[in-house]
Amino acid sequence: MRVVAAMSGGVDSAVAAARMLAAGHEVVGVHLALSRSAATLRESARGCCTIEDAGDARRVADVLGIPFYVWDLADRFERDVIADFTAEYAAGRTPNPCLRCNEKIKFAALLDKALALGFDAVATGHYAQVVERPDGLGGVQRELHRAVDPAKDQSYVLGVLDAEQLAHAFFPLGDTVKTQVREEAAERGFYVARKPDSHDICFIPDGDTRGWLGRRLGEAPGDIVDTSGEVLGRHAGAFAYTVGQRRGLALSRPAADGQPRYVVEVRPDSNQVVVGTADLLGVDLVTGTHARWCGPAPEGEVRVGAQVRAHGEEFPATATAGTGPDGDEVVVRLDSRIRGVAPGQSVVLYDGTRVVGSATITASRLQRSPA
Repeated sequence: MRVVAAMSGGVDSAVAAARMLAAGHEVVGVHLALSRSAATLRESARGCCTIEDAGDARRVADVLGIPFYVWDLADRFERDVIADFTAEYAAGRTPNPCLRCNEKIKFAALLDKALALGFDAVATGHYAQVVERPDGLGGVQRELHRAVDPAKDQSYVLGVLDAEQLAHAFFPLGDTVKTQVREEAAERGFYVARKPDSHDICFIPDGDTRGWLGRRLGEAPGDIVDTSGEVLGRHAGAFAYTVGQRRGLALSRPAADGQPRYVVEVRPDSNQVVVGTADLLGVDLVTGTHARWCGPAPEGEVRVGAQVRAHGEEFPATATAGTGPDGDEVVVRLDSRIRGVAPGQSVVLYDGTRVVGSATITASRLQRSPA
């Protein structure tokens, strides 16, 4: 196969490219330029896609002896990821930009361009597995599964891939733990073998999401209130808060019962942040839209595992797809209450280790009374 290896400049994508080459594929390395003003140096382990990263990726490609290109997708990234991220927070929701990047950039813009140029697939350094099974029609069906290394598993952020995208995707690291990847990189003589992992949001390298949003959206002072409407403090912008947040509330006085308080709702229309006790965060019914299925959409009510955070716990649940006026709604009924589910997050559904699909959370509530 002719394969585009997406090379971020980190150790994972370097080893992924090497493994695709060793498997006999014709590999071309591509680094995505996603920033309109990339910094020359990263800040510690934060961020990615800098000029330094492009140079690291090129050095790996030189060691492997494969062609290497930089594709400028900065405008597309700004529109589909950064602007979406900003708009979601402004609307009182909590998005996951990594899912949107995988859906819109790596497995849409990048994959579409690769296929148009005559390539067969895109390979990345994500920790997930693709399993092929007979489809009953003489062909194979590709399934997305969790990685063998639970600490590095990234199947959650890949839950937005549909069956067509999955048919052209390779994740060579899914059967490997991170220490083995670094050892392999060192054995191959890659300079990036000990390079720190990037983390947090790549376009906010200092990790200050609140400050970044404030610069993009401007200050919008408003009230922090309790569930009865009593004003407990002030904020500089409701967009800087998310459901389940406890720190940084700067309330004027403690609760009468001494219990800690959390954000339980963000109201962009009135520019209010509502706080309450932890028991108000528990929900057992989640509704989502923008359903994305990694294979055939489930029919009727099915048993699933539900995960609402990238490295969060999976919870037993029942899901029903195809609901709502447009048939694009998914209703997830959890067996037990979970806390801190915010609109804008994604719920990813599993059948064992297999990723069934995902939806963007629009609402959550407590359906059953606490025991």
